[in-house]
Amino acid sequence: MRIPRSLIGNGPVRRFVRREWGPLYLAVRYALTTQRWRAVPMTLGAVALTSLFQIVQNQPWGFRPVQVIGSVKAEDALWISLLRTPLSLFVPALDLPVWGALAQLLLVFGIAEICIGRRHTLLIAYAATLAGTMYARVGIALGPDSFLGLPASDAKMVDTGPSAAVVGLAVYVCWRYRAYWTAGVVAASMVGEVALKDNLAGKEHIAAIVAVGVLCWITTVRQKRRRDRAAQGRRTGSLSGAPPIKS
Repeated sequence: MRIPRSLIGNGPVRRFVRREWGPLYLAVRYALTTQRWRAVPMTLGAVALTSLFQIVQNQPWGFRPVQVIGSVKAEDALWISLLRTPLSLFVPALDLPVWGALAQLLLVFGIAEICIGRRHTLLIAYAATLAGTMYARVGIALGPDSFLGLPASDAKMVDTGPSAAVVGLAVYVCWRYRAYWTAGVVAASMVGEVALKDNLAGKEHIAAIVAVGVLCWITTVRQKRRRDRAAQGRRTGSLSGAPPIKS
């Protein structure tokens, strides 16, 4: 498949675009060209589930059931929060327009599903969301006087929506495809969000980025060790006269 003219050329801007977004663009375009919507069934399911939760929680009879199965608050018992966290990702925040959550899911989850697979997408999304959920408890325990702390009133805030998962997935996918500048811009924008509006949601986004950063570091260390073992095996095989071990 050819790269469009906008991604080729010898100018510095075009070289940057090709290096930063070329592999990611080609992966997404190939999947959508060959499979169309069949490339993102999980993403479509997430969008449908979020839409369903939005419709139900706005009904007179539906608000309470949605809160019971998907509403997370720091004042709740930990085991309850852990049970609700997976579904809380798909419950739209009450104070934000639902189209924003749907657009985030469709774009970022769709790219992630194509580029890193469904299993990794769900794992990273859950890890980022869980990091935010756990941070809220730690921040409230530290108190508002701490740099990382939160006021006690935040314990009563309903903490739902896909934003932490979206931020975490964006950083992880950019890291996997070596779009390091883009990952840096995402992280910097979250820091700027906290600087401009110091609230629970902003700090949870930072917690999600930190958690994903740790996962990226662990993955890098494991890959390096695997390469080192393979290289050592090849050297050992060459010294002993045995055929090199194929990785």
